[in-house]
Amino acid sequence: MMGRQLALWLTLLTAGIAAAALAQAVPAAGSSEAGPATAHLLGLLVVVVLAGRSVQRVAALDGQRWYGTATAALFGLWVIYFWQVGVTLFDVPRVLLPAPALIGQMLMARWDTLAGDFVQTVLKAVLVGWALGSGLGFAVGVAIDRAPFLQRGLLPLANLTSTVPLVAVAPIMVMWFGFEWPSKAAVVVLMTFFPMLVSTLAGLQAAGKLELELMHSYAASYLRTLLDLRLPAAMPFIFNALKVNATLALIGAIVAEFFGSPTVGLGFRISTEAARMNMALVWGAIVVAAVTGSVAYAVLVQLERRVAFWHPSIRSK
Repeated sequence: MMGRQLALWLTLLTAGIAAAALAQAVPAAGSSEAGPATAHLLGLLVVVVLAGRSVQRVAALDGQRWYGTATAALFGLWVIYFWQVGVTLFDVPRVLLPAPALIGQMLMARWDTLAGDFVQTVLKAVLVGWALGSGLGFAVGVAIDRAPFLQRGLLPLANLTSTVPLVAVAPIMVMWFGFEWPSKAAVVVLMTFFPMLVSTLAGLQAAGKLELELMHSYAASYLRTLLDLRLPAAMPFIFNALKVNATLALIGAIVAEFFGSPTVGLGFRISTEAARMNMALVWGAIVVAAVTGSVAYAVLVQLERRVAFWHPSIRSK
């Protein structure tokens, strides 16, 4: 084990030294050179090999849960590095793809603007719409399970809400609820309702037949069976829907802001700055949205581990 770790760190150190050396050798963007030199391309190829080897060694380690996080982090750092080197080495125009360094500078320079956009889009529209849509989908799922005749009427209507195009319903919600965040939250509710409904129904049917017969032999009521058996068995399904809805909610709120919003919001920022060809700020807003979605997913995964730790699907991870 010590030998593997030593080899790992040596590989990482070599890759880091090679990357630093190549970064010093890459000409600055906008220089008079016609293109990347052969030495630069060969150096980049060497770093690619070292990067792949370093990620492979980290991924091969086992025994600690944080090894997976370390692998993902290392892979992400290498992607950012090759992105920076690639756009600099090949002199890619900023309009097509700005460098990560430029995006980072824009994030720091306009952090107050992006912070306001984050509050408007995420903390208001996304969070409220996600909670309402998921909660409503869960409640309707339990109601359908309790009274199966409702399935004939409610389930087709719920399916209809999931088939309505976002680009069609967003302007309608703006007309109904105005340009502020409630109209975006309404769009998010429509997008997150059906996935939670379907997952809840599937989860409530996941309880074992023997366990259900045991509860029946104890003369347990529907509510007692629901709380003690069926809901715990449905937790993995419900958390899967919550994780899917977290992504759908963020996408829905951002796209909805394209069709009318006040002068704040991630979707407004993306559409406005793209029209101005300020692509560094556009990518800055994209980074904020991507990091937010990743953090929300990670939080839900950890919450799922704590709530449904006993489930085989969780214990096997």
